[in-house]
Amino acid sequence: MAVPPDLNRAARRRLLAVVAVVLVAHIAALEGLTRWHGETRLLKPMVAPMYTRLLEPEAPKAPPPVVAQAEAQPPPATRMQATPSLPSQSTTTLPKPKPKPKPKPKPKPEPKPEPRTEVPEPVAPPPEPPVEIANPPEPPASAVGQAPEVPPADTTAAAPATPTPSTPVTGTGTDTTATTPATESWPSDTRLRYRLGGRFRSGDLYGDARVLWQREAARYQVRVEVELTFLATVIMTSQGEVGAVSLEPQVYEEVRNGRPRGLRMGQRDLTLANGRVVPRPPGVQDTASQFVELSHRFASGRERLEVGRAVSFYLARPGQVDLWTYDIVASETLRTKLGEVEAFHLKPRPIANPRGNITAEMWFAPSLQYMPVRIRVNMGDEAHIDLLVESIEQR
Repeated sequence: MAVPPDLNRAARRRLLAVVAVVLVAHIAALEGLTRWHGETRLLKPMVAPMYTRLLEPEAPKAPPPVVAQAEAQPPPATRMQATPSLPSQSTTTLPKPKPKPKPKPKPKPEPKPEPRTEVPEPVAPPPEPPVEIANPPEPPASAVGQAPEVPPADTTAAAPATPTPSTPVTGTGTDTTATTPATESWPSDTRLRYRLGGRFRSGDLYGDARVLWQREAARYQVRVEVELTFLATVIMTSQGEVGAVSLEPQVYEEVRNGRPRGLRMGQRDLTLANGRVVPRPPGVQDTASQFVELSHRFASGRERLEVGRAVSFYLARPGQVDLWTYDIVASETLRTKLGEVEAFHLKPRPIANPRGNITAEMWFAPSLQYMPVRIRVNMGDEAHIDLLVESIEQR
């Protein structure tokens, strides 16, 4: 049975219209995906460095002595303030005793007119004191004889002397901070390799992991790579700037089995993975940058690595921002391929509004530049991943 030509034309038009709509929908979807992909993946990977040396355990350069030296400098400054005030007091007391004995014998004939005539006379004696100041034995006798008159001169002379030493102290502080760049206190490019172990339900986990730290001038990158054999691959990357005392993350991205998710961090706001914008808290870090940030805090003495103390900072993740506090609970000896290493165990406190059951415990070793030599990621009671350092390479 033949189909009328009018129906064929109508069917063709409908088919062409459907095809056009499908093509437009696909093009719009592709454009949306590319825009979303470009917005979420704002990373600018750095060129991998060439590592030239292996780090080995050594006697730690403890930061507390550095802080003690800085505190020990003010006492000599105060002593220096006392020395310049002594000559100023002696010069003021020496001219006073000599003009006073002269008016005492003269007031007997005419007490009133003579003190008036002697008022201009003290103007002439000032040139004489410099000659008499050079003789140290004479001043003590006169000073002892008129001890009650010395205290008022001391108070007046000491008052102007105090502001003068304070100004150079502040000036020297600003000069040192200006001459030493903030980036010099951070470690050189470093790669830590870990052996991965763990357990998921009733089975053991195997794999390896790496933590890479790079810096180019004031820019930095922290990359954490975790590979579970035959199971999953997780890559966490943080990029930003090196601030005066801490890292300032700008972009964070984590990729789980090829699916990216991240957040952007501006100067005032944070844009989470779902598009929600929240205020940026001070000193905020992300999941990757926290390892290097804590290492630098301990190495620089900003935070003391001592049992019983705690470290707090805001941690931004793609889904939320929370205040995390790590307690330094113990000092333990770890057996690694680098030998026995003394490390401090940091354990997180429960947060107020958790969105999951993933937490991380860390061990930092002062003998290895305060770097994290062990990381344990707990995923509830069913699973955990344990990373133990095998080697540390630096450029």
